[in-house]
Amino acid sequence: MRARGMLALAAALALGLIAAPVAVSATDPVQLGSSHVLDQAGALGAGQTSTVDARMTDLYAATGVDLYVVYVPTFTNPTDRQQWADQVAQSNGLGVKQYLLAVAVDGRQYYISADSTGPMSQQQLTAIEASIKPALTSGDFAGAAVTAADGFQSALIGSNGSGGSGFPVALIVVLVIGVIVIGLVFWLVSRRRRTTPGVVRTGDGALSPFDQFDTRELGRRASTALVDTDDAVKTSEQELGFARAQFGDAAAADFEKALATAKDSLNRAFALKQQLDDTERDSEEQTRAWNIEILHLCEQANAGLDKKAAAFDELRQLEKNAPDALARVQQQRAAASASLETAAAHLDELSAHYAPEALSTVADNPPQARDRIAFADAQLAQAQAAITAGDSGAAAVSIRAAEDSVAQAGLLQDAVDKLGHDLEEGERNAAALVTELEGDIAAAAALPDPDGRVAATIASTRAQVDAAKTALAGSAKRPLVILQSLEAANAQIDGVVQGVRDAAAQADRTRQMLGQTIMQAQAQVSTAEDYITARRGAVGAQARTRLAEAGASLVHAQQLQTRDPAQALQQAQRANQLAGQAIQSAQTDVGSFQNAGGGSGGGMLGAVLGGIVINAMLGGGSSSGGLGGGNPGSFGGGATRGRRGGGRF
Repeated sequence: MRARGMLALAAALALGLIAAPVAVSATDPVQLGSSHVLDQAGALGAGQTSTVDARMTDLYAATGVDLYVVYVPTFTNPTDRQQWADQVAQSNGLGVKQYLLAVAVDGRQYYISADSTGPMSQQQLTAIEASIKPALTSGDFAGAAVTAADGFQSALIGSNGSGGSGFPVALIVVLVIGVIVIGLVFWLVSRRRRTTPGVVRTGDGALSPFDQFDTRELGRRASTALVDTDDAVKTSEQELGFARAQFGDAAAADFEKALATAKDSLNRAFALKQQLDDTERDSEEQTRAWNIEILHLCEQANAGLDKKAAAFDELRQLEKNAPDALARVQQQRAAASASLETAAAHLDELSAHYAPEALSTVADNPPQARDRIAFADAQLAQAQAAITAGDSGAAAVSIRAAEDSVAQAGLLQDAVDKLGHDLEEGERNAAALVTELEGDIAAAAALPDPDGRVAATIASTRAQVDAAKTALAGSAKRPLVILQSLEAANAQIDGVVQGVRDAAAQADRTRQMLGQTIMQAQAQVSTAEDYITARRGAVGAQARTRLAEAGASLVHAQQLQTRDPAQALQQAQRANQLAGQAIQSAQTDVGSFQNAGGGSGGGMLGAVLGGIVINAMLGGGSSSGGLGGGNPGSFGGGATRGRRGGGRF
């Protein structure tokens, strides 16, 4: 096939069928401005830029989704349309509900960069890309953008929006089918409510398989399924990266699609679990229905991964470079081991300045990292023996387990540095907030106080400020806790002095509070993610659910911080609170695991705690349907981009 292709190319050159290359302007990934449109290729005519930007503004107003459009001559550094667009999206901090249409006018390529957990499905995005290709081919670049916006609006709310060229009939059919399915679901729910409460029946009236379980057992099974599925997704993420590195993007494309679908199902299941765990009391019927839906969603996620597992096993059989892979992991192991003492010394240094509670999530990270390295050493030795014996399959399993263990050792070490940075930043922010609060106290003292409420607020704030000063001057500081108490005092005194601030000062104050709170939430989410990822063998569904919700709230806060600072502040506070709950729950789980005999000593036991033995050596577990490996996903938003799509026009 390759020889025939080369002959065809030579013939085309000889006959002059392939034109000489045309010089075009290369464009590296760009930075977006305040507008939804960036035209560096001169693709839009007079007035078209404002027209397209206005359509994108209308799209956001109608759906809450942003669509940014970038026109450049060609894609360079990287030249791949997907990588170029995704790099622009990531470097500009686009969130889950923010999409990017990238068009290379001279290169005649286009691509819609999308977060895999966003509200638009892969099928909907593919349909939109198909709908805009005719306009791009004809040179109607403004029309293509407007058509894309119409497609987004139609898919999200079923309306064509303003001034578009309509939307593909195929997608309309899909939407109609979706409405029918929703109607059928409501009919089934109503029918169930008219029969036996808490009992689920199938479409032909037969009892559901879940009816044999009481409500408590359903909840237990749902929690177990969440843990298993979360592990399967995490392990599959690493295996996807390994497959892409070893065999290229094309070979890994199907696995990437299966993983994206599994993530979507898992995120919806976590959202339902959070609803079950919130403070609002749910009826038994709701509890059963939501737990059953969690089980269904987890089953869907695992089924998608299982479907690709057999094909992936066949792909792994093609692997012939076990010696090279072994050498690479041995180098990684050496680097991780060399930096271990540095991490331990840094932790000792932090212990001289911060309270044990402030360092609780990383206190055992150095010994945990040593356990992972010890386990990696054992696996590398087994891999070497397997290679010598000519057993490449056994070698691959051991190499994969060693690689995961070395990666966790690195994660455990990096977590010390990250927490140290977060504590230092929290300390600086707390000191700055002390200064601001002292100014607020002075401003409040000048206010009339007929009922004594101002004086009481001043006294309370002064007590918090004095306590914070003392705590910050000590050798056992807890900066993030101090910052929380100061923020509470700040909210209280703000209600008193708000009337004497002008609007601009109030806006500045809100923005500053928001920035501090988002920073604190980011630190908490990052700490929780690192802790849970390196100890996932012991951490249950509750901690993972809190962490997933914390990440979603943090992303929401980041998206709203310029448009609605007040709402963004609430979301950031919620993220911080949920991440703290995730840490507490995870630490409880790990403590129970260790008290039950799991321990942390020894390479094998550390590997069990880290979820490596279960997930890496056994390929993700038969019930989890994983594709193998184990690398953490991002709970802080901005999930991995990389949907295949776009093309030439």
